[in-house]
Amino acid sequence: MVFPAEFAPTSYGLAAVFAWGTSDFLGGYAARHANTFLLTTLAHASGLFFMLMLAFETQGQFPSPPSRLWAVVGGMAGGGALALFYRALAVGRMGLVAPLAAVLGAAIPAIFLMMTQGPPGLVHLAGFVVAVVGIWLISGSEEGRGPRGLGLAVLAGVGFAGFFLGISQAKDGSAPWLATFSRVGSLIVTGSIVLAERKFRDMSAASARWGLLAGCLDTGGTAFFLCATRTGRLDSAVVLTSLYPAVTVLLARLVLDEHFTRRKALGMLAALLAVPMIARR
Repeated sequence: MVFPAEFAPTSYGLAAVFAWGTSDFLGGYAARHANTFLLTTLAHASGLFFMLMLAFETQGQFPSPPSRLWAVVGGMAGGGALALFYRALAVGRMGLVAPLAAVLGAAIPAIFLMMTQGPPGLVHLAGFVVAVVGIWLISGSEEGRGPRGLGLAVLAGVGFAGFFLGISQAKDGSAPWLATFSRVGSLIVTGSIVLAERKFRDMSAASARWGLLAGCLDTGGTAFFLCATRTGRLDSAVVLTSLYPAVTVLLARLVLDEHFTRRKALGMLAALLAVPMIARR
């Protein structure tokens, strides 16, 4: 997919938002009746197959050995993080664990980039603040439930940050090829956990189908994210794509008839406001 150069970073970032937000909704739904590590392994396997076919079809540049290694390392961090994230969703409240993981996943790379490449403009910084507020409002709990799963959410957020930072070190190669190698890394982690647990059938057929689709969308989101980093700043791409809970919340409202509070509506508006602020050059 090709966008005008001026809008490319934002367009690719928003495509990743919709892909990741939909994937998390499907994965969270499937995780209700599945072993989360087995589900994540299945999702990453389907994503690997999908992106490998796309890589051969598009005939993009094959990454150099260092880029392949960084993609695998990033994928290992992201694969483990996603498995922990699904487990956190299964044992805790999505409204608590989702914003925590998203904020940590966005804040750590943004702070790292600010320290190494200098701070972005004031409008960007304001957009970061509004985006973080939007994430918390969209996914924040309003029912006073207990903090189950928050420890796993913290680990997942750190793992997501590791994915962002690792994949950003892959300096060459097409997005489909890098996304393919990142899925190789994620499969190494989640597959090893499944083999250690020996729970190979702890998943319903419906969960398996949703997991396959979630994996394709998640890997597609990774490819869009890589395109966003190639055409803009990494910190802007990370924070912009971290608005994916907006899509997850909207799908939960439309599909599952989940209550849509005024707090979440304000969060959606904040997220929409943050997009042009972050995208501005």
